[in-house]
Amino acid sequence: MNAPPALPNSWPFREAARVAERLARSGKTHALFETGYGPSGLPHIGTFMEVARTSWIRLAFSRLTGLPSTLLAFSDDMDALRKVPGNVPNQDLLRGFIGKPLTQVPDPFGTHDSFGAHNNARLRAFLDQFGFEYEFASSTDYYRGGRFNPALRTIAAHHDTIRAIIAPTLGPERRATYSPILPIHPETGVVMQVRIDHVDTAAAMVTWTDPDTSATYTTSILDGAAKLQWKADWAMRWFALDVDYEMSGKDLIDSVKLSSAIVRALDAAPPETFTYELFLDEAGQKISKSKGNGLSVEQFLAYGPPESLGQFMFAAPQRAKRLYFDVIPKATDEYIASVDALCAGRGVAEENPAWFIHGGVIPDRSGSAIPFGMLLNLASVVNAETPDLLWGFIRAYRPEASPETEPFLARLVDYAVRYYQDFVRPTKQYRPASALEAAALQDLANSLRSLPPGTDAEALQTLVYDVGKRHPFAALRDWFGCLYQVLLGQSEGPRFGGFVALYGIAPTIALIETALARDAAG
Repeated sequence: MNAPPALPNSWPFREAARVAERLARSGKTHALFETGYGPSGLPHIGTFMEVARTSWIRLAFSRLTGLPSTLLAFSDDMDALRKVPGNVPNQDLLRGFIGKPLTQVPDPFGTHDSFGAHNNARLRAFLDQFGFEYEFASSTDYYRGGRFNPALRTIAAHHDTIRAIIAPTLGPERRATYSPILPIHPETGVVMQVRIDHVDTAAAMVTWTDPDTSATYTTSILDGAAKLQWKADWAMRWFALDVDYEMSGKDLIDSVKLSSAIVRALDAAPPETFTYELFLDEAGQKISKSKGNGLSVEQFLAYGPPESLGQFMFAAPQRAKRLYFDVIPKATDEYIASVDALCAGRGVAEENPAWFIHGGVIPDRSGSAIPFGMLLNLASVVNAETPDLLWGFIRAYRPEASPETEPFLARLVDYAVRYYQDFVRPTKQYRPASALEAAALQDLANSLRSLPPGTDAEALQTLVYDVGKRHPFAALRDWFGCLYQVLLGQSEGPRFGGFVALYGIAPTIALIETALARDAAG
């Protein structure tokens, strides 16, 4: 008997295998993947990350099983407005709607029927710009349309059991009033967090008391007249829709455990879940929307292609990673290496990030013959103010290249100029060469003079290595540190031989001589 083919060794395939095993146990032939969105704020880089990563697992699931699947982008727009966001206009307009469902809050931008509808539209536009395949779902539509009614009846029947699951996690005061059911006040429209005095399971009604007026109300829990507390709501959604997979951040580990326990209490199986690590800022602090210390999608895409954002998101999702501007060049060059390997057939395609980024389709051509880091160093040396200046050097290096024949390279050139102007130029700081370094640099300049103009990058790199070995550096990395810091005014850079090939041998000699003369004059 032949052994089954080996599973590709990439995390999306490992996750997809878990979903496949779940479907095999349940007998389902269609998988439902879900991502959640809280529309009290605008879509952000975490939104992109969740949808992108879940989409890659769907792709792996399809390749692994051949079964259909759906990605449901679910918006919790029945959630109450807890505070007025600081980044919206007409904030005074919103203050009178604190506590009401987001779809009952006016749109401060004046473009949609409600604040929830506005942010839902922004979410869909945000996802559409990246070509994600998904179905959008509104909590308000599902509650009011009766889609959740059967599940809500089941929740009511297990009201005390759910309270017992959640109560140990609450403080004494909150524990005394906690209920998974939040009736919506029939007069004010506010989502009420109150003690439920009685649950009429047969009628699907709850009785409760308004703490401000002491008036007692008996209201339905169906058709949008009530909603559920967050953890119970998440569990109800998993139960009602039979969700097979959902990922979430490390900060929701306890919520996942409690929501899963609630689903089991309803005599159902919770979905397969995946916990990813959160992003950190440059200082290693957790990124927070309220602090504004993160990097937005818009900021990332101002300096790097969308493919590089996908590359950054793909790697090691269960490891905390710093997300700040300096990661963009590295992620871009990692993407170029990935797509080059994919196009050349090196390695297993389904283990290559570019295979997932391109939806399982191998591109017709590789990324760029010139690394992004190399373009940045070129821009730094020539003080590039326009893309045309870089193209002059690129054409000397590759005469056949043009923005028309190399569209991805053309995008990288534009990004490189912008990145140089905003990040490299303000921080450029040349240091003087030591006596050891000055001797090695002069040796390099003399050695370059002996080479013909068309010497390739590998031969130039070998020469650079040989020069470094001829001088008593403690380690070769000290030699390369000298090249970057003395000649380029930065702490690191690409393979120096490749830079010389792109910049030109004669200009590199002039660069060395200028640096040595600057040191002598200083």
